[in-house]
Amino acid sequence: MNAVHFKHKVKCRGGDVIKGVNIKDIARLAGVGVSTVSRVINQHPDVKAETRENVLRIIEEYNYIPNNSARNLKRADSDDVGILIKGMYNPFFAQMLSFIEGILSDNGYGLLSHYNEEYSSSQQLNFDSMRDIDVAYEFVMEKKLCGLICLGGDFDNVNNEDIQRLGVPIVIASTNMDEKVNRELYSCVSIDNEKAAFSAVEYLCRSGHQNIGIITTGAGDLSTGSARTRGYINALLANGLSKKDNYFELGAYTFETAYNAMKRLLEKASDLTAVFAISDIMAIGASKAILDCGMKIPEDISVIGFDDIDYAAYFNPALSTVRQPVKAIAESTAEILIGLLEDGGESKHMLFSTEMIIRESSRTLNDLT
Repeated sequence: MNAVHFKHKVKCRGGDVIKGVNIKDIARLAGVGVSTVSRVINQHPDVKAETRENVLRIIEEYNYIPNNSARNLKRADSDDVGILIKGMYNPFFAQMLSFIEGILSDNGYGLLSHYNEEYSSSQQLNFDSMRDIDVAYEFVMEKKLCGLICLGGDFDNVNNEDIQRLGVPIVIASTNMDEKVNRELYSCVSIDNEKAAFSAVEYLCRSGHQNIGIITTGAGDLSTGSARTRGYINALLANGLSKKDNYFELGAYTFETAYNAMKRLLEKASDLTAVFAISDIMAIGASKAILDCGMKIPEDISVIGFDDIDYAAYFNPALSTVRQPVKAIAESTAEILIGLLEDGGESKHMLFSTEMIIRESSRTLNDLT
């Protein structure tokens, strides 16, 4: 079938009026997503026959002419999947990428990676840069991808139209989408970050710690960082402890920024007995600062991280942390996207459990005398 080119007249009160129907109108009339209409227009095979016939019938009925913006929604007839990775040096995502690449390759898909840098030279994340969803859109358009996986990123400031304009199936992993976005438009594989952070700080509280600091990313990190910070605060409150402003310090997901954040934290909160860092990278940076200040871990300060990256077990002292099931998350992410591409199925949302891993960097306060 050739691309559809028709002229459209819409019957309105007062007579016939020339008006251009857009791709969103066609999708609404057909009861499908914009990406489905785009795939029908561009003769892509991953659409059910019944759905294709219905969309074509509506296109012909309304004499829809695909305009340039609609054409941009299409993908080339390729089998390239894009992976948008938040943070260039994140070892947790490096592990995920390896698993995902293997599954996609086994199923005949190529893989194109794009690292969306999130760090500035300052102590905090660079929140003034382009939205992650806009970076994703440019990546899809430039590389003419057939599907997209996002590892991390901030998607709490997007809407339905932002997702629909991608024109390809999207699966986000290890982060969360704005609750206002229609869950049928995307798939998600993640953990409950707030609950997991709560468990880490709860462990510290039950170990006798009352002066517990946090190194986090600040309010601008709307997804992961904010959720883990809420978990920290809620655990304190649940154990009768108050939130203290001088127990907070901000950094990015890097060794250096966490190192500097811990130095500042030690200067203003000398009574700390424990610190929770919202990633292992940050926990390791914080630990180096503690050791460089002549203090001991865990004798002087206990340290808890998050993710259980490979480095965590081999750092000295070995890092206590929250383990994410990286292999299961990665495999589910790849399998969901393949299912969407090949079967045109419904979106899926999976939530995995985490596990506390206790190693040498933490102790109960009565461990030593």
